[in-house]
Amino acid sequence: MLDRSRHAPTFAPSIPTPPVEWRVEPGLTDYATALATMEARANAIRAGEAGEQVWLVEHTPLYTAGTSARAADLLEPDRFPVFDAGRGGEYTYHGPGQRVAYVML
Repeated sequence: MLDRSRHAPTFAPSIPTPPVEWRVEPGLTDYATALATMEARANAIRAGEAGEQVWLVEHTPLYTAGTSARAADLLEPDRFPVFDAGRGGEYTYHGPGQRVAYVML
């Protein structure tokens, strides 16, 4: 058995930090607006101008397309807008009733 006692990690920050903010967005948020909001928040966190945040949001209906997405895979390609997300994977549906958690640390 591996002796882990010598390698006990500490997950506490080396300096005190404020608690992570939780934000619950009312209503629906379109994906492009959410992406711009997250990018701005991440830049502010990096610059030390904002705290960390977990953001809960529901999107207007759309598909996000990952780098492996093929147009032929969509059975009804005109049903919802498609946003090229630049992430890995194929298609993901986002829409009302489906809460997404965005973690910005």
